[in-house]
Amino acid sequence: MDTRRIRRTSVTLPALNEPGLYLSNVTSLEGGRGRVAEFNYADAELRDLDLAEAHLMHGRVSGLKAQRTRFDKLRVDSVEFSGCDLSSLQWADSKVSRAVFRDCKLMGAALEDVTLDNVLFEYCKLDYSTFTRIRAAGSVIFSKCSLRETTFIAADLGSGLIDDCDLRQTEFDGGKYSGLDLRGNDLSQLRGLASLKKVVIDQAQTLQLAEALAAELDVTYGENLPE
Repeated sequence: MDTRRIRRTSVTLPALNEPGLYLSNVTSLEGGRGRVAEFNYADAELRDLDLAEAHLMHGRVSGLKAQRTRFDKLRVDSVEFSGCDLSSLQWADSKVSRAVFRDCKLMGAALEDVTLDNVLFEYCKLDYSTFTRIRAAGSVIFSKCSLRETTFIAADLGSGLIDDCDLRQTEFDGGKYSGLDLRGNDLSQLRGLASLKKVVIDQAQTLQLAEALAAELDVTYGENLPE
């Protein structure tokens, strides 16, 4: 069973190389009774992609480009997304297990009430996205991603890790983050520091948090005051 491990956090990756598993090429992610299994979906360019009450399992989605994407009550099990452009994605009331998003553009995405269980985001652009009430039921890793001006609202990411990511103006607005591993990042421009109780950092990052707090409080330094 393949895993991706960074420090203490490991994610179980999609099981797509099991003996006897053959991925068939498909031309749509809309299957009979809403279920698509053991599939390979590649290089599609769509204006709209709407999946509701569907189940994707054991498959690869690569090179998919959609101008407007909406997922609702979607179940994803053991699926790898690579090189996809799903900007302005709307994703709600869903569960994602053993999934990888690699080299994907999800800029401006809005995820709401999505449960993540062993999910890896790697080399993804998630700028200006909003994660509302997302919950890490299992390990979640963001590695080498851009999360500029991304907002986490009432999220539960205690079993998560963010490593070597762009966190400029990334905001945490309420939620549970005890145990979230933030080592390996520049934290100097984070927002919503009051929400980040009991996160894991390196001692050297303390000064970065102090810088972020000073900016958030909009303090005035006495030496800059006029005489």
